[in-house]
Amino acid sequence: MGTAGPLDEPHLNISPRTQAEAARIAAVTALTSNFDKAQAFEENSAGAATVRVLPNANAFSQPSGNISFEDELTFKVGNGLFRKLWVSSPSSTLASDGLGPLFNARSCQRCHIKDGRGHPPEGPDDNAISMFLRVSIPTDDAAMAQKIKGYIATLPDPNYGTQMQDFSLPGHPAEYRLQVEYEETEVRLSGKEAAYLRQPTYTATDLGYGPLHPNAMLSPRVAPQMIGLGLLEAIPAANILTLADPDDADGDGISGRANIVWSAEFNQPMLGRFGLKAGIPTVKEQSAAAFAGDIGISSPLFPAAWGECTQTQAECQNAPHGDADDRGFEIDAAGLDLVTFYSRNLGVPARRDVENPNVLRGKEIFYATGCTSCHQPSFVTHRLKDQPEQSFQLIWPYTDMLLHDMGPGLADNRPEARATGTEWRTPPLWGIGLTGQVSGHTYFLHDGRARSLLEAILWHGGEAQSQRDSVVDMPPADRQALIKFLESI
Repeated sequence: MGTAGPLDEPHLNISPRTQAEAARIAAVTALTSNFDKAQAFEENSAGAATVRVLPNANAFSQPSGNISFEDELTFKVGNGLFRKLWVSSPSSTLASDGLGPLFNARSCQRCHIKDGRGHPPEGPDDNAISMFLRVSIPTDDAAMAQKIKGYIATLPDPNYGTQMQDFSLPGHPAEYRLQVEYEETEVRLSGKEAAYLRQPTYTATDLGYGPLHPNAMLSPRVAPQMIGLGLLEAIPAANILTLADPDDADGDGISGRANIVWSAEFNQPMLGRFGLKAGIPTVKEQSAAAFAGDIGISSPLFPAAWGECTQTQAECQNAPHGDADDRGFEIDAAGLDLVTFYSRNLGVPARRDVENPNVLRGKEIFYATGCTSCHQPSFVTHRLKDQPEQSFQLIWPYTDMLLHDMGPGLADNRPEARATGTEWRTPPLWGIGLTGQVSGHTYFLHDGRARSLLEAILWHGGEAQSQRDSVVDMPPADRQALIKFLESI
């Protein structure tokens, strides 16, 4: 990999830890064996950045609990850009033009509704505004394979790029319409109980620009929740890589792997952290990629004014765009920094009911069943010289940030950097119990197929097959306690 590697974190201004601090951190983040009471500071999911639980849909839309008065203003300005509805060019609204011409939504907030999870279309008349299809085709890339060991090269689809857009400006056909069909199957559980899983089939219909490539690989993606991103970014890469066990050396059946990706921001390999397959290394790059792919907005990181339009979509590329004024880009560096600050500082709500006996029993089951092998409970973030909100916080995200083979049932069969077609990043669990309150639904997993936390567990396979089977076989009361614990996170 040359001089740059996955331990490099050029986006963070880090103060090194002392040996004494490292020992304290190891002790405080060690897995507990006492389930009679909550652990110290467990209620504070995001350390000092934790926010109180609001009783409404705004629970995920608060700034970090430890943010300064001055930076709260910066957060609010970033929120304004996150919520802003972009318009087409040319327009008298010069600071907001440049939409599309092909897009998935007119604002960040339209996908990340209330900063929470998106959802699949709910019936034939519902649109897929918070869900889309990624697309790519296989290829060979010897140069990238030399830079990143194990890199699985892909190319954009010649007609549709890397992401399919189902909205367009007048005069431009949309790329497609997403059609989802489900087949329901029964899963028998202990205690004469049953659950029902829906197996989705996705079809890209009404193609606007010719056929997909015969080898096109499609992957459905629902917009994830936004909370705690800056804290996840501040977890030391070394701590994440220490959890990796690609050859299952400890024999527990879990073989987490790091996704190492090429950073467009820093032009070097870095640890992937964001996206459903950990395909992007930083919050800033994730924000810029979403502006380009979701809304068709150019930025210093992704400067194409036409967003995702391909060379075969000549009318799209040649249409009026919003980069002709003093900004230089449709969202300039200052605007992108504001959205990045906002995204880094969306606060994580406090845990609920941490001393409830059923919650404690569910936590014990979560640990005993082996769920912590992937859903690592806690970390301590870097000491950061210029990000006080994320600096040196004990956080409880319940993720190892690594890739895991989840089996054929969840496979999208589309690789991303080093992630294979059966691998997904362990999603953070913090805030998961507030999904219904914030998003108005309880759809989980990468494509929203699971309608409840229990269904999400029952879809686990591959490395998590034994944990899934344990949940199927455990007494109903234990299963209920496990769900109660998850709902408290």
